[in-house]
Amino acid sequence: MQTELPVIFEDNHLLVVNKPAGMLTQPDDTGQPSMEELAKQWLKVKYNKPGNAFIGTVHRLDKPVSGVVIFAKTSKALSRLNASMRAKMTHKVYYALVEGGLPAKEGMLENYLAHDDFRSRVVLKNDPDAKLARLKYRVVEKRGVKTLVEVELETGRYHQIRVQLANVGCPICGDTKYGSKMAFHGRVALHHARLRIPHPITGMVCTFEAKLPEEFSA
Repeated sequence: MQTELPVIFEDNHLLVVNKPAGMLTQPDDTGQPSMEELAKQWLKVKYNKPGNAFIGTVHRLDKPVSGVVIFAKTSKALSRLNASMRAKMTHKVYYALVEGGLPAKEGMLENYLAHDDFRSRVVLKNDPDAKLARLKYRVVEKRGVKTLVEVELETGRYHQIRVQLANVGCPICGDTKYGSKMAFHGRVALHHARLRIPHPITGMVCTFEAKLPEEFSA
């Protein structure tokens, strides 16, 4: 396995990377390469470790999505980062290139979602599997039949941004699972651009950013 890694930040407790589209965050039963495995190998080589390096995955991005992924380098950091996630002490900003136009220049989308196998769907509030999903959006730029949108997540449901944007008639380009008819460089046009989270040891609020990939400006 290659040992190149797109590192955004590293210290004794954290490793933050810019995951490329097409790469798994964590290994699965397909045997395809993942950022977690790549990070372990990178640390092993960099620090000449005789055994395996510890890496704890704090959150995941879908395989066809790019952007900021944070890993914990110690079990203590992992526990505290997970607690910060559960306590909603994080702030996540994404950019999406969607088909069509949003209902307004900015606003909030609120739905109830149910999670099936590898897919989410919008359901009624009284559905037994319903979970509240809420996000804020802001139109960045209209590009003919496409729109570049900034999204701030208020909840973190499975495929939330993808299904909520599709639900208002604006599927993300390249996202055939949720109705996109426009190809986008073999990927889904969704990028996790910014993550703000308290440092697990110092408590200082840290902001990590991943530049928008070049294909978004084409």
